[in-house]
Amino acid sequence: MPRLVIAGAQSGVGKTTIATGIMAALKAKGLTVQPFKVGPDYIDPTYHMLATGLPSRNLDSWMLPHKAMLELFHRASRKADISVIEGVMGLFDGYSGLDDSGSTAEVAKLLSAPVILIIDAGKMARSAAAMALGYAKFDPALDLRGFIANNIGSPQHFRWVKEAIEDATSIPVLGYLPRNNELKMPERHLGLVPTVEMVGAQHAVPLLIRQMEETFDLDRLLEIARSAEPLPSPKSQLFPTKASAPLVNIALARDEAFSFYYQDNLDLLEAYGARLLPFSLLRDSTLPENAQGVYLGGGFPEMYAEALSANRPMMESLRKAVSEGLPIYAECGGLMYLSQGIVDFEEKRHPMAGLLPGWSVMKNRLTRMGYVELEVKKNTILASKGTRLRGHEFHWSEMEKELEPTAYGITSPTTRLEGYANGNILASYVHLHFGSEPSLARNFIEACRRQARSTVGP
Repeated sequence: MPRLVIAGAQSGVGKTTIATGIMAALKAKGLTVQPFKVGPDYIDPTYHMLATGLPSRNLDSWMLPHKAMLELFHRASRKADISVIEGVMGLFDGYSGLDDSGSTAEVAKLLSAPVILIIDAGKMARSAAAMALGYAKFDPALDLRGFIANNIGSPQHFRWVKEAIEDATSIPVLGYLPRNNELKMPERHLGLVPTVEMVGAQHAVPLLIRQMEETFDLDRLLEIARSAEPLPSPKSQLFPTKASAPLVNIALARDEAFSFYYQDNLDLLEAYGARLLPFSLLRDSTLPENAQGVYLGGGFPEMYAEALSANRPMMESLRKAVSEGLPIYAECGGLMYLSQGIVDFEEKRHPMAGLLPGWSVMKNRLTRMGYVELEVKKNTILASKGTRLRGHEFHWSEMEKELEPTAYGITSPTTRLEGYANGNILASYVHLHFGSEPSLARNFIEACRRQARSTVGP
């Protein structure tokens, strides 16, 4: 199972550009490339899919039990020629400042995967070797096999950096990315702009491939990936042996405004009996026909608030579905859509579905970012009261008032109430990975199936 982790010395060092370029260049060689992203990010994986044609999957060693993460990795990689894993933040950055929990380093060690580290050498030459040496020695258990230099000014600059690093560490420098604004990816308040919103995003892929072929040793990278030690096949514990019947139709909001879904969440729902029906809250006027449940993921509703607010027929269709008892699960952007409305960055008010009390208000700063531990406060369509879960938050908005009835009690890193749970609605700013507790997917499917039976009758 050839595999490679593309890590960074710090955030903003060019991980996504370089990892995506390597993925695309290897695919251009005729290989089936399975992409992964360390951590909870939704946006970087959209670039991976653009490069490989396959859904990228998240490997989160804090939200997921380690056995579950290994199972998900193995399941996705088994038919691939190579797996390329993009890291998160700096190589050793994770949940704690005292250990590597949740970090790229921890994931690399759990996967026994060789690591290639990106260093921004834009304002350095020999000094890059001091940084490289520190990373090479910091954790002897890590299989650091190569370096990549970013932000290089000239071939001579690269030679200086390469010679210095290799002399200090005896670890090869396998390529570089030159200073080139055309290779930079567009950003805004939640990070990179998802590819679903970028017209002509696919045109960047040939440019990346040409750059990789010119300045990267792709054959050596492939050789390192193939040298990874065998990874034992884990016993399947997350997925049922077969989906229970009958299948349940789950309406899945998916468009420019709503695109934040873990692929493994969707796979688990299908494994437990879901038939996913994609639809657009922006363009469609009704929910998909025969929908028996609704899943509203996160995204950027604030960027499309005017168009969402103008689509009154869709909001009426959703309100009708709720009145008929359809289970509705909403995360972050989905919660914002279900609220009374969104107050945008210019303080303009955009009415939304009105199924939750209060408005969602955009702020000029991050209001929440990071991992949370929580306890379910009452029985919901996903979990029963008292269930303890791990999740992630990352948003620039907040509800103008506390939602009641409350869904969750956050227990770490602070204590507070979060989310809304009332009857067939569960909505929260917290993103959950169903691989952390597969009963979440099963419970949602069963809630939808019960509603379907009650509609049909005995």
